[in-house]
Amino acid sequence: MARVSHLPGRAEHHWIWQAQAACRGVGADAFFHPEGEGRSDRAAREEAAKAVCAACPVLAQCLEHALRVAEPYGVWGGLTERERHSAVRSESAAA
Repeated sequence: MARVSHLPGRAEHHWIWQAQAACRGVGADAFFHPEGEGRSDRAAREEAAKAVCAACPVLAQCLEHALRVAEPYGVWGGLTERERHSAVRSESAAA
C-alpha cells in the first residue's frame, strides 16, 4: 500500500500533471498485473506499458510521485515496482 502520509494532499497543483499523461484513457490493466499473471505475459504487459511511458510528456513527474509515495504496484514513470524498489535500494546504498 502506498504511504498515504506521503501523498501531497488535495491541492490540485500537485496532480495537474496527470491530465497530460500519455496513459490517460489507456486503462489500468495495461499498468497493473492481474491475479495469476504468468511471467511471460507480465513481461509483455510491462514492456507495452513502458512504451506508453516512453512517449509521455510527464514521465519525470510520474516517476517522482511513485518514488515519493512508494507506489507498491504497477508501472509508474516507466519503471516496474521491482525496478523502483531496486532504484531506491541503490540510492540508499550510495548515500
